[in-house]
Amino acid sequence: MSAVDHAARGWPLDMLHSLLALSDHVIIIYFLAINTVYLVLITIALAEIVRGLRRAPFAGHDETAASPFTPPVSVIMPAYNESAGIIEAVRAMLLLRYPVFEVVVVDDGSTDDTVAALRADFDLAEVEYVVPDDVPVRGRVTSVLLPRGGPVRLVVARKDNGGKADALNAGINLACYPLVCMVDADSILDSQALLTVAKPFGDDPARVVASGGVVGVANGCTVVAGRVVEPHLSQNLLGRVQAVEYLRGFFLGRTGWSKVGGLLIIAGAFGLFRRDAVVAAGGMDPDCIGEDAELVVRLHRHMRDQGRAYRIVFVTEPISWSEAPSKLKVLARQRRRWHRGLTEILLKHRRMIGNPRYGRVGLLALPFYVLFELLAPVVELAGLVLVPLGVLLGAVNVEFLWHFLLAAYAYALVVSLLSVAVEEYAYHRFTRWRDIWGALVGVAAENIGYRQLTAWWRLRGMWDALHGAPRVWGAMTRTGFDPPDRAKEGGGDRA
Repeated sequence: MSAVDHAARGWPLDMLHSLLALSDHVIIIYFLAINTVYLVLITIALAEIVRGLRRAPFAGHDETAASPFTPPVSVIMPAYNESAGIIEAVRAMLLLRYPVFEVVVVDDGSTDDTVAALRADFDLAEVEYVVPDDVPVRGRVTSVLLPRGGPVRLVVARKDNGGKADALNAGINLACYPLVCMVDADSILDSQALLTVAKPFGDDPARVVASGGVVGVANGCTVVAGRVVEPHLSQNLLGRVQAVEYLRGFFLGRTGWSKVGGLLIIAGAFGLFRRDAVVAAGGMDPDCIGEDAELVVRLHRHMRDQGRAYRIVFVTEPISWSEAPSKLKVLARQRRRWHRGLTEILLKHRRMIGNPRYGRVGLLALPFYVLFELLAPVVELAGLVLVPLGVLLGAVNVEFLWHFLLAAYAYALVVSLLSVAVEEYAYHRFTRWRDIWGALVGVAAENIGYRQLTAWWRLRGMWDALHGAPRVWGAMTRTGFDPPDRAKEGGGDRA
């Protein structure tokens, strides 16, 4: 065989080696970039938290709670087949510390006795009520119920089933007050949650249109009468990993983005909005499975298009708690749904991406979410395949594999450890050493299996959005919380 034939046969292999080597280097650069961005966000968040701690003694919650000038709030709670816990949830909401507020429960066509339970416990009576149509609603409101006696702080509406976003839109129409707080029926709020999240509206009433706060993982906590009385870390490994993940992405990440004016997500479990701004933007989008984040992006877009000065802020104090999935099957549905929602939002608002008209949101935040959130599962899974393949075929050496592991996993480990350290420095929530060690175990476990599984689930969520699969919310199986004497069981206290 001639040299020409040998060259012809070797050319495809050489090309494959070159492509593998190039792709592997791109993957390493990608992981270095994403972890560096998170490190920068943590640094920004730390500076903001330190400033917040210095201002905490002068926050003036007592003055706000007593002031007649504190803007009143309508708390909107959508409910679907929540009869098991709706009474306790509403009672906990009605006991929030705030001068003037109402609770609006919107039953979205439940097939159980949710409304019957509310009617019996709160002595509700059906009344004639004209519901405004400030934002469009697909499911017709069939009845409105109010308490027979005492001040009207509770409104219960029944409507035809239309989904969570549609129920929230009905609640916005029913809301009487200038601020609307959207909260899940299973959220656990601190007693001063409304005071905390409403403070930015009092500090800057002309510009603040939305604010959100930290959502903590309630798994393992001691909950009494709808309040977290003793924060603890879950004994379940899956709960520990999610607690670390929430700290890094949902606490410090959003704090950093809020500081630079690029906050895109306010958790649907607890967020406060100016009603007129929400109405002007068109309310919640019932066609988007990530309706909470989509509303925030649309508020940015609307305010920028109108040329109006505005702020969307994040409060660093822990004010809301939510039970995280404790089973892989439930977690898989959640992450698949979340990533589908992100994909739908970025597709819907793609005109904003990289557009200087939308300031830091268009030039920084949205490109970050495209590169490091939307595409992260693609790169993660590609790295797990292409880097070992490159080593196996000799396109890269074993030393390069170690560089990949350091960039993708060791660096991420350091970032997660810093997240735990910052949160513990700021709020010292955990009083037992076993919780601190549990968080460290969660940091280590996150990179072994968990990240790879969530990457696969997120990739499937992206695919669902791109090819238009039917939207399925899926049930969140809840295991409940530990009894009040849980804290007495071992572990040792910390000073």
